Amino acid sequence: MLVAGIPTSVALANDSVLQATADPNNWAIWGGNYGGNRYSSLDQINASNVSNLRPEWTFSTGVLRGHEGGPLVIGETMYVHTPFPNKVFAINLNDQTVIWQYEPKQDTSVIPTMCCDTVNRGLAYADGKVFLQQADTTLVALDAKSGAVVWSVKNGDPKRGETNTNAPIVIKDKIYTGISGGEYGVRGFMAAYNIKDGSPAWKCYSTGPDQEMCMDPEKTTTWGGTDKGIVPVGKDSSLSTWQGDQWKIGGGTTWGWYSYDPDLNLIYYGTGNPSTWNPVVRPGDNKWSMTIMARDADTGMAKWVYQMTPHDEWDYDGVNEIQLVKTKLGGKDIKALVHFDRNGFSYTMNAENGEVLLAQKYDPAVNWASHVDMKTGRPVVVDQYSTHKNGADVNTKGVCPAALGSKDQQPSAFSPKTGLFYVPTNHVCMDYEPFQVDYVAGQPYVGATLSMYPAGKVTNNGTSNLGNFIAWDATTGTIKWSIPEPFSVWSGALATAGDIVFYGTLEGYLKAIDAKTGKELYRFKTPSGIIGNVNTWSFKGKQYIGVLSGIGGWAGIGMAAGLQGDTDGLGAVGAYKSLSAYTQLGGVLTVFALPDAPKAATVPTAEVKKVAELTQTQ
Repeated sequence: MLVAGIPTSVALANDSVLQATADPNNWAIWGGNYGGNRYSSLDQINASNVSNLRPEWTFSTGVLRGHEGGPLVIGETMYVHTPFPNKVFAINLNDQTVIWQYEPKQDTSVIPTMCCDTVNRGLAYADGKVFLQQADTTLVALDAKSGAVVWSVKNGDPKRGETNTNAPIVIKDKIYTGISGGEYGVRGFMAAYNIKDGSPAWKCYSTGPDQEMCMDPEKTTTWGGTDKGIVPVGKDSSLSTWQGDQWKIGGGTTWGWYSYDPDLNLIYYGTGNPSTWNPVVRPGDNKWSMTIMARDADTGMAKWVYQMTPHDEWDYDGVNEIQLVKTKLGGKDIKALVHFDRNGFSYTMNAENGEVLLAQKYDPAVNWASHVDMKTGRPVVVDQYSTHKNGADVNTKGVCPAALGSKDQQPSAFSPKTGLFYVPTNHVCMDYEPFQVDYVAGQPYVGATLSMYPAGKVTNNGTSNLGNFIAWDATTGTIKWSIPEPFSVWSGALATAGDIVFYGTLEGYLKAIDAKTGKELYRFKTPSGIIGNVNTWSFKGKQYIGVLSGIGGWAGIGMAAGLQGDTDGLGAVGAYKSLSAYTQLGGVLTVFALPDAPKAATVPTAEVKKVAELTQTQ
C-alpha cells in the first residue's frame, strides 16, 4: 500500500520552501511538495459538495498561446506566469488587483526555435524571491514584493537551438534548471545556480565524458536487471554508446519536472530523446538519453541512472514527472519512485538505488515493445514497429504510442488516502518515417515525418478517443478505472483530501472526479482549452481551485501556431484538427470556490417590535 509523500528535513532543504509547502493554504511549488505528488490536504471542497462549485473570479493574462503550468500562492499573493514573452503577475488575493508585473524583453527569434509551442511550465519561490526561467534561457530572480530584478543569468544560447520551458526548483541555497532543444541537436544538461546572486554552482551533462556528466564510473550505478542487479556504470558509459562525436549533439535535454528527497539529498529528473529522430544514423544505446537520473543536490554527482528506452527510435522523451512516495513491497518498507514514461510503461522503482520493482503498460494500446524484460532491465522491441530495422525512408505504420507518448509533460497526482495515482494520458498512435538530415547549429535536427491518429485505428476496437484519464495502482501495475476523453488530457491533475481529483480537457472543461470510483461530479467550460495544471489553496478560511486555460502545447500546436498540414507540428496537427470546433485561443486564469453560506435574514428592530405588539392584540 502506498502512503504519504516523502518526509521533509529542514536541515536538508530550503527552510522557506519547506515552511511554504507545509502550509496547505499555499501552493508553493509545481508539485505541491518536493515529491511532486500534487496532493492537497484541504477538504473544504469534497465529493459531497463539489457539485456546487462555481467560478469566483478570473484573470486574463493578455497572451494567446499554450498556458501550461499553474500559479503559485504564498500567503496573500498569487504569482501567475505566461507563455512567451513570459510575463509574471503578482496578484493581491484580497481584491485580485495586480501588485506588480514583470515583462522581459526577449528577442522574438527564439519563438521558431521552440519546437512545440512557446509554453512555460511555471515559477519557483524561495527566500522572498520568485524565479522565472525565460524562453531565451535567461534565469531571473525577482523580488517577491516589488517584482524588481535581483539578478539574472544566461543558461544557454538560443542561436545553438537552446531554449527553456521548464519550471525551476529551489533546494537549500541553490536553484536548479535544465535545457530544451532536443530537436535542434542540443546537448542536454542540468545546472545549479546559487540563489543569492545567480552564480553557477555546478553543471552536469546527459551525454559525454564521465567528468562532464558528473559520473563516477565505480560509484555511479545502474540497474542491470535481475541477472546483474545494481552495478557500476563503468568507464565512459556514455561515450561507448555513440558513434564518434555524436554525443556532442546527442540530445538528452532536461525540460521536464524535478523532484527531491531531502533525506537522501537526491534530485530526480528525466532526460529526453537522442538527436536526431532518425535512429539509423546513431547506432548504439545512446546513453544517457531517455534516462532517470538521481543526483546529489549539493555536488551534482550522479548516484544512479536508469535508461528506459535504449536507442530511442520513436521520440519517447523520458522527461515526465517523478513522484516520490513511501511503500511496502515484498514485506519491506522502501522509498519508491513512480514514473509514467512517454514510452507507455509505468515504472515503480527503489528511489535509493534505482532498482526497477515493476514496469507495466499503462495504456493497453502500447505495441512498440511487448514488455520490459526484468532479467535484463530492457524493453523487448517488436520488430514490426522498429523504425531502425525498417530503415530510413520507410514509413513504419501503426506504432503505439505516438511520439507525444502515452503521457507527455502533463503531471499526474497521488492520493495517500486511496493509494492511487491519477494520470492524464494520450491514446494516440502514429506512422513514422525517418530520413537523412544534417546537423546545422540552431536549425531543426529532426529527420522524421510523422502522422498521428487515435489508437482505436490500430486496435480496431471502434473507439476514436485520443485520451484517457486513469487511476493507477503502482504496486500491482493495474488500471483501477479509466475515463475516455475525446482529446488527449494535456492538463496536470490534482488530488485532494476531499476525495476528489481535478483535471482539465483540451476542449476547456475543468472536471472533478470521485477519487475512489471515477464518477464525474462536476464540470465547467472555461474560456479556452486547458493544458494548465489544476492547483488549490485556501485564503481567509475558504478553499479555492485554480487553472490556466489557453489552448496550445504540442497537442494544440495547430491552433496556437496556425499550422494546417497533417504532418505539421511534428505530426500532431492532423490528429487534433477538430479541436477548433470546441475552443479557441485564450489566456485566462479561472478560480473556483463553493458559494458562501446564505446569511440569515435580518429584520429591523422597530419592525420586530411592531409585529410583537400586533401579535399581543390578537
